[in-house]
Amino acid sequence: MQETGTPMDWFSSPDRDASVMAAWERLIQGDKPPSGTLRGVVDDSWHRCLDGRVAPDTAGAPLPLDEGALFDLRVRNDRLMHASVPLIQQTREFLSQTGTILLLADPDGMILELAGDTRIVEPAGEVRLIPGCNWAELSCGTNAIGTALALRQPVQIHGSEHFCAGIKQWTCSATVIRDPLDGSVLGVLDVSGLAQTYSQHSLAFIVSMAGRIESRLGKFAMERRLRLMERCMAYCSGRTDGVVVVDESGRLVRANPQASAAFARLGVSGALDNAFPIPDIARIAAGSMSPQSPAWLRLVRIERVTEGADTLGFMLIAPAASRRAASLSDAVLGAMPVAESTPAAAFSRIVGTSSALRTAIQKAQQLAKASVPVLLLGETGVGKELFAQGIHQASSRAGGPFVALNCGGLSRDLLSSELFGYAEGAFTGARRSGMTGKIEAANHGTLFLDEIGEMPLDIQPHLLRVLEEGEIYRLGENAPRKVSLRLIAATHRDLRADVADGKFRMDLYYRLAVTNISIPPLRERKTDLPEMIEHWLSVSRERYGITHAVFDDVAYECLLNYTWPGNVRELRNAIEGAVLMARDGIVTVAELPPEIGALAVSPKGVRDTASSGLSALARQKVRSLEMAEAESIRFAIQQSQGNLTQAAAQLGIAKSTLYQKIRKYALAHDLGITRRVSR
Repeated sequence: MQETGTPMDWFSSPDRDASVMAAWERLIQGDKPPSGTLRGVVDDSWHRCLDGRVAPDTAGAPLPLDEGALFDLRVRNDRLMHASVPLIQQTREFLSQTGTILLLADPDGMILELAGDTRIVEPAGEVRLIPGCNWAELSCGTNAIGTALALRQPVQIHGSEHFCAGIKQWTCSATVIRDPLDGSVLGVLDVSGLAQTYSQHSLAFIVSMAGRIESRLGKFAMERRLRLMERCMAYCSGRTDGVVVVDESGRLVRANPQASAAFARLGVSGALDNAFPIPDIARIAAGSMSPQSPAWLRLVRIERVTEGADTLGFMLIAPAASRRAASLSDAVLGAMPVAESTPAAAFSRIVGTSSALRTAIQKAQQLAKASVPVLLLGETGVGKELFAQGIHQASSRAGGPFVALNCGGLSRDLLSSELFGYAEGAFTGARRSGMTGKIEAANHGTLFLDEIGEMPLDIQPHLLRVLEEGEIYRLGENAPRKVSLRLIAATHRDLRADVADGKFRMDLYYRLAVTNISIPPLRERKTDLPEMIEHWLSVSRERYGITHAVFDDVAYECLLNYTWPGNVRELRNAIEGAVLMARDGIVTVAELPPEIGALAVSPKGVRDTASSGLSALARQKVRSLEMAEAESIRFAIQQSQGNLTQAAAQLGIAKSTLYQKIRKYALAHDLGITRRVSR
């Protein structure tokens, strides 16, 4: 189903609850509600409920699944649960006093997980807003979970807007969670409470959290693909057979050079990637092929690739010469041409034309040609990883993997295992099959280490050995493994000063800093702001289906005049949040973060609070969100017993960002960490 509705349709209006209730009463009596009473998404949903014969007097969801069936359901949604539950647990504490609960549901509307204020667990149980219950529209009528799934977009449903009488005392906001690889809906995230807990900001919160879950899903998917390619690499190399590697969903991951010709002989026409994905690949591999399955699949051998009991993907193997293929096609296609990555194309994702930025890009284009380490210098949020990806894509290693790791959010032991991997049984809790580290995964490609200045001193010699000798030792192994990679490191710190202070090894510093690139902060390239604002505005419109969002003059001036301490990342987040909160497609200073909106001034230079639109209510809501964030940070630090590295990892932010927020909310003294954050 295509996304429908305008941004105004996403948000409820509690002040219209009585008129909405009157419209509902007319509807169930067979009359037509007055025109303009209902939001489009609610009107459409009510009619879907009528067409689906949903009983308007329904008191809640159907009976829940039994414990065993719920367990099986969670197992079937393991990817979604693995990415979502840690983030959901982080919200438990700061939601505990809000009168709301956070819910995760699968693509069919079955609730998988619940966290939040225990005081409303009982009323939630009365309407069966609990794990194991189905909240699709045809089960419970109009509600945020079911309606978000029906529309595949964010939505708020409040009070009388619910179709079923038994849940009209609730308010809820939800959005879908999409697979980062193909955009399919994996589930839905919802925040619900009794009607008096209504907040328009709930929708922005839930959309932001869904974005974090999608980022984790993308990271996990990439890690799975790297492990899949590692297991298939030996089979793909040096063979005359055509080999295609697909993931567990039948999506193309890799093809060896012989695959194009070999699969063409079996009847695969056009580009090889046009034949994928194959959604029912697991069933076909088990020997059950439907009449709708492509005929050429009967002519290939399918091998399942596993990691313990987990299926990572499949190899499809087409013989180099086949008597059966001759009857299908006499044409033999050559290998698929590989499009060359030009330096200009490799850096095309970096927006801006200022002289400072162009200088940095030109230096990066030049250095991409040489396979030497590169050190990227710049503040948090300037886009160091984009530069690293550009250097990789413009280099001779573009055909190899690009593997990224942030050294700042991991403990020493976790960073060691992430970098170097470990052997089977290397320590308690290690995977039975061992683990490939990021260095090994980047073999024949590029390894990007962000926040390199946060790497513990005792790990640094091992990284230096990789650079000097081209070999690593997995934890628990005595035999070295050869690797060939290009290292790109990044930091916002002054590593030269850290070397002088004994916080960073001199030999590693000089090995990393053979060449370096300084990426200018956003405040030093103000001429890029108009282009960047338009770029991120366009990205936000496309992501959320908002076709006409624009900034008014005052808001636009605020964006141009702000100093952007968080750089491009802060600009992107500010625009995305503002677009979500805009009414009638016009973004005013009321929708901007308060520190940016504070720059709004009248023509006489006096602050114009009327044009800023920051009403007392809006300020109160902003303060409430900041209080929730401060409480979340306080809880994470307490849970980690003052370990800021662990707290930052739990919150999903860089440690430098955590320091900034501790200072912003003046938490250092209360938590007894004054000395560490005052530096």
